[in-house]
Amino acid sequence: MKAIKDIYRIGYGPSSSHTIAPQRAAFFYKDQYPDCTRYEVTLCGSLALTGKGHRTDEIIKETLLPAETEVAFDYEDPEMKLLIRGMTPEKEYPQWSVISLGGGSIRIDKFDSGDEKDIYPDDSFADIKKRLKHNGWTLPQYLLHYESGLYDDLKRSLENMLDCVDRGLSSSGLLNKELNYRRSASELYKQAEDDLGRCIAYAYAVGEENAAGHKITTAPTLGSAGIVASIAYYYIKDKGYPEERVLEAMAVGGVFGDLIKQNATIAGSMGGCQAEVGTACAMGAAMIAWLEGQPLDTVERAAEIGIEHHLGLTCDPVKGYVIIPCIERNGIAVLRAFDAVKLARSLAAVHKHSLVSFDMVVDSMNYTGKKLAVELRETSLGGLALEFKNEKN
Repeated sequence: MKAIKDIYRIGYGPSSSHTIAPQRAAFFYKDQYPDCTRYEVTLCGSLALTGKGHRTDEIIKETLLPAETEVAFDYEDPEMKLLIRGMTPEKEYPQWSVISLGGGSIRIDKFDSGDEKDIYPDDSFADIKKRLKHNGWTLPQYLLHYESGLYDDLKRSLENMLDCVDRGLSSSGLLNKELNYRRSASELYKQAEDDLGRCIAYAYAVGEENAAGHKITTAPTLGSAGIVASIAYYYIKDKGYPEERVLEAMAVGGVFGDLIKQNATIAGSMGGCQAEVGTACAMGAAMIAWLEGQPLDTVERAAEIGIEHHLGLTCDPVKGYVIIPCIERNGIAVLRAFDAVKLARSLAAVHKHSLVSFDMVVDSMNYTGKKLAVELRETSLGGLALEFKNEKN
């Protein structure tokens, strides 16, 4: 299993796979070949199909300044990758092929990005539980044993989450002219009649900040960043929980996100929105259950319920923008996270052992994601994106 800290990666919206990942690739290439005066970049697969709406070409050009950069779009190659080559008037440098793995992580054929290094010895929650039992550890003790500086990294991510919610709640006005989408978080917060209503507003605040291209924390992606941020904000600002407890809960939630990333995918272009919002819901449910002091089996069951009932969810962003239906899905998933914990707690009193494990659902999610049509995996070629296009026409 990889580093938990990389599940919570700070970067600029609107998409971790389409903005953070290409920006990192461009930065690494520029750092390796600093003499380049010109770059040629080709975007493939989902990076091409939704690149304009996700600002992929813009972020690459900005990162490679002051050099001139030509960005081309290859709509035929289905693999979610970018090709980058730099040159000077006298010389051409090697071309890199960079695959976007989701959540801002990348795989580069000729360079070690550091994203695929194994930090933990276990690749399933069943194996983690065995190790906890064998060593007499709690889950946080296990995490700190293998990733000692984890909480320092998570603290920076949490601070950015809280700031992001505040920024989103204090902003208003037109967010996207083409969709005629106006910010809603501030009004939703004013209208909120209960805690869950406020949590929806918090999720919207993050989603709208992300769509605006501002600084966000992935959890596990930018398109699903509002869910964990909303829960963290609620427990700190409304419930008065100390940050230390919320950081611990984020670490616990990160385990489930990391296992999905390891054994399935967190990329909407590979597994649909089940991979993004579904994973975030599982992470959020685990956080809530942990903060409530539930035993580990109930925490696992809450995470399992959170992802199980998002299986098959498509990724179909209208016009390629991370706005419709993305922001609303973050609000709904917050509610589902709380409901998942409520159900897990109730089921624990009825059935001591769950017939469905978290690992089983992740395997099912991996299978389901591969079976989704490419039109329903962050290409804007099907689903709601197609209906919206037809309606406009």
